[in-house]
Amino acid sequence: MYQVHLHQQQRPRLAISLGDPAGIGPEVILKALADPEIIQQCDVAVIGDRNVLVQTYQKLSATENLPLLANPDQFPIIDVPGNGDTKGEIIVGTGNAASGAASFAYMEYAIAQTLAGEFDGIVTAPIAKSAWKAAGYHYPGQTELLAEKAGVDRFGMLFVARSPYTGWTLRALLATTHIPLCQVAETLTPQLLTKKLDLLVECLEQDFGITQGRIAIAGLNPHSGEQGQLGTEEQDWLIPWLNTERQKRPNFHLEGPTPPDTMWVKPGQAWYGNSHVQNPADAYLALYHDQGLIPVKLIAFDRAVNTSIGLPFVRTSPDHGTAFDIAGQGIADATSMKAAIKLAAELVNQRLVANKL
Repeated sequence: MYQVHLHQQQRPRLAISLGDPAGIGPEVILKALADPEIIQQCDVAVIGDRNVLVQTYQKLSATENLPLLANPDQFPIIDVPGNGDTKGEIIVGTGNAASGAASFAYMEYAIAQTLAGEFDGIVTAPIAKSAWKAAGYHYPGQTELLAEKAGVDRFGMLFVARSPYTGWTLRALLATTHIPLCQVAETLTPQLLTKKLDLLVECLEQDFGITQGRIAIAGLNPHSGEQGQLGTEEQDWLIPWLNTERQKRPNFHLEGPTPPDTMWVKPGQAWYGNSHVQNPADAYLALYHDQGLIPVKLIAFDRAVNTSIGLPFVRTSPDHGTAFDIAGQGIADATSMKAAIKLAAELVNQRLVANKL
């Protein structure tokens, strides 16, 4: 087993969890680690199953016109012992209890080693929630497992993407995540939004060095309720809450509640380089999953990075799933995985600088 050691130079030390071994995780990791820029920025170790990576490498290396792959012999791999009786049940392209149990074990090990100080952060390849459930692990997603193991109850899902056209950075935080739409209105409260806004401001200051900025906050209803004609949440508590938060946070300009159908116009213009866009926000707070992720994925599907904020370490993940339907075919796009590794390295470096001040 590869042993992790402290390095003389303080380079970011990242654990890359293999994700579901039946999905595209192994492929996008091999493609990402073949990028010289990745290797120059950080020290990485893949947490998972060496055999899966070797088999993926051997199969895809025989495919014509495939992008360069990293040879598993050329980078550190930490083998996580799995259930020998079920390893044979892992089938590329099919998520099941065996692949779910394996990906959960990789994740647990990566978290434990990071909490022990062996790594500065974790980059997680995609898992299948259905496979975790089949294996007996009932978590809404990796974020909730990370928070539980880290012992924190203040955490959030921030999506970050840098435009290849303008260099502008999109940051979008979700106030609620993996819950049914019918539960959103009853789950949202002033207390919850304060907790999420606290996290967002702390993240902007600690991880991005933004101590003064603009945050756009979405309304819940169409047209932000149209003064109570299309829903009363804005009038009842969202606007009063926002006025209170403005007084508490003089360094940040809080815009809102912004009608959800127009909040994403400026980010789209800033992303693609529209010369007429003025003052896009430094961050956007969406009130529920699809309100935030439909526009984020439309604008930046291949570049967005899921960043868990509120944890005692950095965690990033590509903004896509296991893609079982194309696993093992050599056609998976590694752009988001590369972006996740690069962002993790940048965030670790920013925290190291901040800690020295």
